[in-house]
Amino acid sequence: MTQNGGPGGPIEHGFPHLTTVRASITALFRCLSAEGIRAYATSVTPADAAFDAADDLHLGAQRVASAMVRALRLPDARMVVAFRPMEQAATVELAAGPEYFVEVSDRFRTHRRDLAAALSHEVTHVLLHRLGLRFPGTEENEILTDTAAVYLGAGWLLLDAYREDALTHQKFGYLTPEEFGYVLARRAALFGEDPSTWFTSPQAYEAYVRGRAQAERDLRRPPLAAAGPLARRRYAKARRTGPTPAEGPAKGPADGPGYRFEADGPGLRVSFPCPVCGQRLRLPVRGRLRARCGLCRTVLDCET
Repeated sequence: MTQNGGPGGPIEHGFPHLTTVRASITALFRCLSAEGIRAYATSVTPADAAFDAADDLHLGAQRVASAMVRALRLPDARMVVAFRPMEQAATVELAAGPEYFVEVSDRFRTHRRDLAAALSHEVTHVLLHRLGLRFPGTEENEILTDTAAVYLGAGWLLLDAYREDALTHQKFGYLTPEEFGYVLARRAALFGEDPSTWFTSPQAYEAYVRGRAQAERDLRRPPLAAAGPLARRRYAKARRTGPTPAEGPAKGPADGPGYRFEADGPGLRVSFPCPVCGQRLRLPVRGRLRARCGLCRTVLDCET
């Protein structure tokens, strides 16, 4: 896992990876099923991640690693944690198991508050390895890992490790702080969580708020009935025009509405991504209706 920052180091912001993040959530639902996702309803607690100067270095690291293993439902996996000088925050050796070797940067000998964040990413690598779930490119696969860590309840620690002020510029992982906030907000909406009390970093909380705003916009895209008046007018205009194959799926906040119309005999259908899992739904254009997503089982109130 990468560590961005250091004094004066640049930290990327915004939502440049949102297409891959959304694809990662869809991939998790397809791999684990809706029931499998809901098995991860309990997040890692701040107490599980606590590791202070009074703890024995190696016993404390093993305890935190074991907490990550339990949170990600890998009861038969054993993590062996070692410290060494390295530029990366941490790395894991993926093998057949059940024992996995995680190496973490020597900086965590003294900066212990962020060890759990680094371990959450590496243990998620183990989970995805066992599931056989990966994306083809290295960067895309790391984004998948960050997204899975957060969405499955362990990766909020990666966002809390983000600090950016006059003295410190630190961020772990490949997602921007706002993208971490977006995924955490998507998870919070699914499970009814309020993670706002967990943050020790004020900058992390602010990034969560910005990410939550983007996640809430996903719930107000036509043809969802919760869409605002301006979006509804744009949708109605596009509907009168007919099939719009150029619309394509939404790639980010400014990349279009995400819906497209398709001719269906004498009628019309609209396809759009489910706001929960991202699976594309295809509905007849006939006014107000309720639809159940076949992947995540969410019932959506729509105005087609």
